[in-house]
Amino acid sequence: MSLAGKTLFISGGSRGIGLAIALRAARDGANVTIAAKTDRPHPKLPGTIHTAAEEIEAAGGRALAVVCDIREEAQVERAVAATVDAFGGIDICVNNASAIQLTGTLETRMKRFDLMHEVNARGTFLVSKCCIPHLKKAQNPHILTLSPPLDMQAKWFKNHVAYTMAKFGMSMCTLGMSAEFAEDGIAVNSLWPLTAIDTAAVRNVLGGEALARISRSPEIVADAAHAILSRPARETTGNFFIDERVLRAAGVSDFSRYAPDATGPLAGDFFVPDAVLEETDTEVRPIG
Repeated sequence: MSLAGKTLFISGGSRGIGLAIALRAARDGANVTIAAKTDRPHPKLPGTIHTAAEEIEAAGGRALAVVCDIREEAQVERAVAATVDAFGGIDICVNNASAIQLTGTLETRMKRFDLMHEVNARGTFLVSKCCIPHLKKAQNPHILTLSPPLDMQAKWFKNHVAYTMAKFGMSMCTLGMSAEFAEDGIAVNSLWPLTAIDTAAVRNVLGGEALARISRSPEIVADAAHAILSRPARETTGNFFIDERVLRAAGVSDFSRYAPDATGPLAGDFFVPDAVLEETDTEVRPIG
């Protein structure tokens, strides 16, 4: 189970889950393109594409930092072309970039509605589309999208219908593309965390330090992604994976290192189906 020599194209990987996935692959000796907007330090958010590239190379991988707004088709095309020029191809596409705003219908400005749909649904479609011609040439090609199971319950829509539509749009790419490219041997899957993950979104949007303390680290998603991306592509497509379930299937039973300071129940993430919560041994406080 190694990604040595594989080339990953990761959208929005300058921090958080995307960077964690990049670093896990780098420890195997993978090549990683970080395609994100943050070229200069942000006053409120850690990391840039350049600091991410430095971390990737320090971890043992090769890195390419590319300024890329995935809403812009020409920028995505250039980033993909630069990746192929630098590393000779693309083996794995990770759709990590996402925008969030948890507001009701009347409170959601259309500018923000457009942003979420352009980054989440359209961005996932565009990045995948540009990578697929190169994935078709790879030995074990994967598309992995950080998006939830398509659990069509009203509770996931009622408080933030615009955001839910945008995230489910990402998952609909998985549903459709997994069937469309099955004969090409491209694995197309989604991965979603069981619990909240300690990222900038959790700290700045969802619940601050209090929520971060009962969240898991991004490394659990990275370890689950590594397990998925190491599988044979033709045998691993059309799935909506949950991180903990992936790792339990791989033999992991102790998850304490992903939330060493947590006491009591962990915060559950949005969109986790009730059946998944009922099956887990982890004490989770559900959301929604």
